Amino acid sequence: MSDTAQVCYTFEAAVEMAVKMEEEGFRHYLSAIRTVRNRGAQELLREAALDELEHKHQLEKALLEGSMGDASGLSRPVPTMNLNYVLAKKELTSASDAREALAYAIHLESGSIDFYKRMASGCAGAPMEGLFNKLLADESRHLQTLEDLYDEHFLTEN
Repeated sequence: MSDTAQVCYTFEAAVEMAVKMEEEGFRHYLSAIRTVRNRGAQELLREAALDELEHKHQLEKALLEGSMGDASGLSRPVPTMNLNYVLAKKELTSASDAREALAYAIHLESGSIDFYKRMASGCAGAPMEGLFNKLLADESRHLQTLEDLYDEHFLTEN
């Protein structure tokens, strides 16, 4: 994927790539939901999958309209704890619990952030840079929400 950072795409090609990225994320979550048996883990993964579907829907709507709409919203990534560096990346099993599912989701969102960072970098100075920065900001908000959940439930000193 190193070639991705070297090229800036047309709006349509860029959005198609983003749609594919969101679809892959959704499929990973769907597979994980079918794998785990823990109800809490399934619910957490379900919410993350719905976020991916919503993002994909917004991107597909942008394809129809020819733009991403109002870009005046948050277009800068929000700070995250980078828990993906301290949490083990492993596949989920039927015995996985909510903690493992949350770590899995954190890694998936981190992968999306890396993808959008590379795409924004490849389009630096071009109109498409704004699109990728908006997508990067959206993904960073998803990651921040997941990390906040992890912090609240598993990193507390209680």
